Amino acid sequence: MTISVDLNSDMGEGFGAYRMGDDDAMLSIVSSANIACGLHAGDPEIMATTFATAKAKGVAVGAHPGFPDLWGFGRRNIPFSAGEIERLVAYQIGAAQALSTYAGHPITHVKAHGALGNLTQQDETVARAVNNAVKAVDPSLVCLTIALGHQERLAREMGLNCRSEIFADRAYTDEGFLVHRSQPGAVIHDADAAARRVVRMVKNGSIETITGRVIVTSIDSICVHSDTPSAVGIARTVREALEAAGVTVANFLR
Repeated sequence: MTISVDLNSDMGEGFGAYRMGDDDAMLSIVSSANIACGLHAGDPEIMATTFATAKAKGVAVGAHPGFPDLWGFGRRNIPFSAGEIERLVAYQIGAAQALSTYAGHPITHVKAHGALGNLTQQDETVARAVNNAVKAVDPSLVCLTIALGHQERLAREMGLNCRSEIFADRAYTDEGFLVHRSQPGAVIHDADAAARRVVRMVKNGSIETITGRVIVTSIDSICVHSDTPSAVGIARTVREALEAAGVTVANFLR
């Protein structure tokens, strides 16, 4: 049986004159891109340019909403109510729809960023709020969710189209959560080690925890973060390793 998996990255995460990551290089490697919507990073100019570049390179695009936290890059928990989260996410999906349509390359999915994304895995209320926003704005959009989390389960229960994501460059706890970035080993910088682990996880249909435990899960997409110095090398090595192992890399909608 042929295995196919999506390879995605979070992009468009500069702001004004400031740039984060090498989006052009990453867009030559990945099959999907999640574009920041202006609250944790990004702005109209960066969004429009990134959507246009993704179109030229045949890369599918999605909205990447996060907490309004430019200073903390959306990686700090902010105690918004469920209703406030719904409206923040709806606002950002709208911005992504507008700029992607402007660029001639409409979004097809939504993936929550940073602290908001982590909460969708672990907090049922937050997960439902994000799903409610997607369903209200455009229920045809795919929810790209962290594997083994509340958002994945709720999206299916709510009749939303859902795909499960694992991370190439992040370690997992024995509960299936991402190891907090403040902890040693939370971020994987070795491209070869990341690639070998990804191939094993995709082939076995499971994640590997930091202690070596294996947890079975569906895997539709693999994320490589674009904001680390080794991001491009990791993404390229992961893709090459997957293809060498007979795994097809393609957007999950194909």
